[in-house]
Amino acid sequence: MKRILLRSGKSPFDVVPVEEAIHRDVIATNAGNLIFSDAAHKILGTPTTEVVSNGIRTEVSAAERINEEYDAFVVPLANAFRPSFEQQLRRLARLINKLRIPVVVVGVGAQTSLGYDPSRLKPIESAVREFVSAVLDHSASIGVRGEFTEKYLKDLGFRDVEVIGCPSMFMYGEDLRVEKRAAALTTGSRIALNGSHAAVQRQGLDRVIRRTHERYPDIRFIGQNLSDARQLHWRDLTDPNAKVTGLPTHPDHPMYAEGKVRVYMDPVVWIDDLREFDFSFGSRIHGNIAALLAGTPATVLTGDSRTLELCRYFEIPHQRLDQIPDDLDPAKLYEEADFSALNGNHRERFDRFTAFLDKNGLENTFTHGDGGAAFEERLRSLTFPAGIRPWTDADPAALAGRIGWLYGRMGQLTADNAALKRELARVKATKAAPAGGPAPSKSSVYRRARRVVGRPLRRALQPGK
Repeated sequence: MKRILLRSGKSPFDVVPVEEAIHRDVIATNAGNLIFSDAAHKILGTPTTEVVSNGIRTEVSAAERINEEYDAFVVPLANAFRPSFEQQLRRLARLINKLRIPVVVVGVGAQTSLGYDPSRLKPIESAVREFVSAVLDHSASIGVRGEFTEKYLKDLGFRDVEVIGCPSMFMYGEDLRVEKRAAALTTGSRIALNGSHAAVQRQGLDRVIRRTHERYPDIRFIGQNLSDARQLHWRDLTDPNAKVTGLPTHPDHPMYAEGKVRVYMDPVVWIDDLREFDFSFGSRIHGNIAALLAGTPATVLTGDSRTLELCRYFEIPHQRLDQIPDDLDPAKLYEEADFSALNGNHRERFDRFTAFLDKNGLENTFTHGDGGAAFEERLRSLTFPAGIRPWTDADPAALAGRIGWLYGRMGQLTADNAALKRELARVKATKAAPAGGPAPSKSSVYRRARRVVGRPLRRALQPGK
């Protein structure tokens, strides 16, 4: 049995209560990450291959264990070539350089403006070079999201670069069919809307949200950030994103009070819910890919290179955010959306993706397995939490569950603290300084105690333990 270590926040089969999912940040700050990591998990699972999530951790010190326990390390990424991701890139590069097993990157992208100007990426050029060099020392090629990222890496001197899009679009293999179920949108249509804080702050998406809310009563906004989840579940406004009151995940927004907002911690629930909608649109690429996977028509409002190049590659209907009219109506987007190229060319893109996997020594369930049947059967046997709803005064019953979780968390922290104190006392008693030598500092004793007690606690809290 071949074992693949997959960089992902959690396994698709981990059923995590909402409070714990938020606390552990299983979505790695954005629920869209789970769309493509779950797809990769399904695609790579075959009768002879076991896929294991690494919990998104990058532990350079774990390199030897990874070499011993796994046959390959697969790294699905999104917009990783951006300044705010520089340190994570460098840590990944350090880990990869210590590995002796193949390392395959699928779907990495560079993020800059809609004009594809690479100058913004100049400060992280050395980190990108370090990371890509490390990857290509361990694989035949690196898979990128689209045209801009391909040119960016080739301009840096790398040649083994292949455009493969994002694994999320191959969740169901070569089978993807998106068709309009209604001739036109009406005020009674069910519409899903998505968007980022940046799109509201700097690109005018708040006007689109407001007008759509006014025109279409059956609307739902779907947030993706961890801060969105915290605002809905805990009314937590400590994150800087809480300054953006124009996003419906904020408690002051009218859609919040109306219960017309959700955040999903499990892609299977997210996709299933979107099957009931007539149309999805907004600036979130994976929010709209979730709709497409559900067979629901979607249009992306592109705000940067990462969304634009992916839409161009997969021929997803899209419009640039900087070119939309102030009175944008989703009915017009729906009318203009053409899915013939997305549907008609999907098989060719799928074949290109699986050829990339073959080239890098990875089997896939559609060619070498059961087409994902066992994956879907296991997934459907589990009961995942529903999408997170806004916590309103009209929902007092929800208070009991939240208080119960907090009470249990306090009990766990109390027990952890007591264990640390006991270990600290033991270390101080048994690690006394030799005669004439310096006594160990309190901080060093405390760190040793944390290491001794913390490891088993972290293992106990890991999924499946």
